[in-house]
Formats: sequence, structure tokens, C-alpha cells
Amino acid sequence: MTRLVITALGLSLAFCGGEKRAQELQLFEKSAFDKIVDGKNISLYTLHNKNGMTVQLTNYGARIVDLWVPSKDGKFKDVVMGFETIDAYLKANDIYNGPVVGRYGNRIGKGNFTLNGVKYQLTINDGENHLHGGTGGFGQMIWDVVSAAENEIKMRYISPDGEEGYPGNLELEVNYTLTENNELVIRYLAKTDAPTVINPTSHSYFNLHGINSSSTNSHILTIYADKYTPTDKNLIPTGEISSIENTPLDFRRATPIGDRINFSFEALVSGRGYDHNWILMKNGGSGEIELAAEVYEPSTGIVLKVLTDQPAIQFYSGNFMTGNDVGKRGNINNYRTGIALETQNYPDAPNHANFPSAILNPGETYSQTCIYKFELKK
Repeated sequence: MTRLVITALGLSLAFCGGEKRAQELQLFEKSAFDKIVDGKNISLYTLHNKNGMTVQLTNYGARIVDLWVPSKDGKFKDVVMGFETIDAYLKANDIYNGPVVGRYGNRIGKGNFTLNGVKYQLTINDGENHLHGGTGGFGQMIWDVVSAAENEIKMRYISPDGEEGYPGNLELEVNYTLTENNELVIRYLAKTDAPTVINPTSHSYFNLHGINSSSTNSHILTIYADKYTPTDKNLIPTGEISSIENTPLDFRRATPIGDRINFSFEALVSGRGYDHNWILMKNGGSGEIELAAEVYEPSTGIVLKVLTDQPAIQFYSGNFMTGNDVGKRGNINNYRTGIALETQNYPDAPNHANFPSAILNPGETYSQTCIYKFELKK
């Protein structure tokens, strides 16, 4: 276990009536992540703002390792699941702790789609389907660090034509910026030399208790959506768009996650809980950055707001967590102890003409912005 415990010198914070407090953050040392794999360097990078909010990231999967935010007791909590060393990430059973996933985040039915009359077969890695870019998706790649500063880092990955079955050479840049308003802003830019499909997303597991194996069923969730995309038993969209009215998927009014999670509603039975795509009310195709979801944990006072310019958000309630992975500071990734809030296009969009297009053509630039903003409610 390799940790760097620092007293927040330039990271001292002003909250709780303006009183300044030095806060110890259990950050990880760079040496725990320095490794050469396949001839490429992996390392660890730390961003911080004047409020003391701190984020650690690695260029293995362009992933978030630590995310420290203030809680109402005056202490900081690390609110994302992860591991303490790069070796632990490389050996983990659950590979989706914090990375950027793609080319296509979420699922593509039977791992195939047709583009311009050509059928493409992708890697199958989720039953008979393709999930989060396949077995060698973006989350398992070593990204190039283009630039790194105190509050910002830019990474780039070039996905070659045919990788995981996708057409075209795709160049993707991801920029993480930590603002003074306690926002972690994630911006994506991509270009291709041949028609392809794209839908990257950030896949952190959040727990607003702090990472301590506590259930996230107590989190109070609001999702600003009035429709969802029903799925079959394998969680592949049927192509329908349905109202959430009078269903346990209706989070327009703030509701504890655990209140209805075990209802005998077909969508919940198929997903073993929540693992669905909500269609956002305000920005379904507008391209404007809008509030998509809010999560509040009463015991810590931490509020997470998710903003996006994407048409949808996938909420996953940790239904497939098994406890087989031991993460940071001895945290066990138990059943329903982490949630994902993935801003995105619809799952399986390349196979449904009525869904928003996921096609990127040469000469076009793909862009996406996701913001995770943290506040306190006392």
C-alpha cells in the first residue's frame, strides 16, 4: 500500500464559516503508478484547486483514481472507487473503475452494425453483445499525455482502423479540468479518417459516503428525464421510447435509490436493479450543457450534480458488483456500493434509425462535455 499523506498547504480550504483548516489527503505516490507496459509509460497525475478539491488520474485508460471533495464534517472524502497501484488496476476483475470507455460506451446488440452498406462485427464481451468498446477498449489503453498543469490535463489516444472491429483510424482527445467551482469538467474531441461510430463516456463508480463499502441505496437521486429506452433481457434496447410515468424509473422527484430498486418491474428484473438509459428532457439533441442528474448523501452532505450536452444518461446501481475486488484503503467493492452516471448517446444507437446518430465522418469533429460538480448541503 503506497500513500502520500499531505497536509494541504496550498490546498488549505475555506468553508464552515470561512475558517481555514489544513486537511490531510491520503493521496497516492506517483511511484505506485510508474510502469512501462508494451513500451509505453504509465504514470499518475494530480490536479487540485484552491478549495482543496483534488483529483488523481492515470493515463492507463485516462481514468480517475481519486476524487477528494469536502463533506459536512469538515473533512474530505474520496468519492470514487479504484485501486492503490497500477498493478492492482491491471489485475482487477472489474475493469471499469474510472476509465474513459469506448469507442462505443454501453452496449451494441450482438456486437454488429451496418454503416454505409457494410456490416461490421465487433468484439463480443458481454454475453452475445459488445460492451464499452470490447475487451481492449479505451479503458485498457495507455494514453499519451499531451499536457499537464496544476488544474488540467489533456490525454490523447489514436485507435487504429479495425481495433475491436471498428472502422477508421480515430484520434480522441480527453481534457480534464478542475475548476474553482469544484467542477471536474471532461471534454472529448475526436476525428476519423473513415466513417465510424463513437460514443465515449466516463465510467467512475461514485459513493458519496466516501469509499468505505457502504451501500449507495441511501443516496437520494434526481434524474431530469421523462422517458427511457426499454431493453430486452440482455439489456439491449428494443427501439422503443417509453414514458417513466408511474414506473420505479421515475426520478423526477428526488428519491432514495433503494426505495424501489427491488420492485418486480420488468426493466429492474432484467438489470438486477437500475442499469438503464434515461432520455434527458432539456438537451435531447440541443447540444447545450444542461443539468442531467443530482445525487445527495445526507450522512455526508455531499451533492453531486451531473451536467452534459448529450441526449441521455445511463444510471447503473452497482448490481453486478461481487466483492471480489479489494480497492483503495481496504474498500471492498460489494454489491451496490457504487453507482455510475454515464453521459452518452443511446445504447445500440447504430442499430436504430430512430435514435440519435452516432456516426462520425471524415472532416467532422466529435465533441462532448460532461461536468461532475460537487456541492455541500448542511
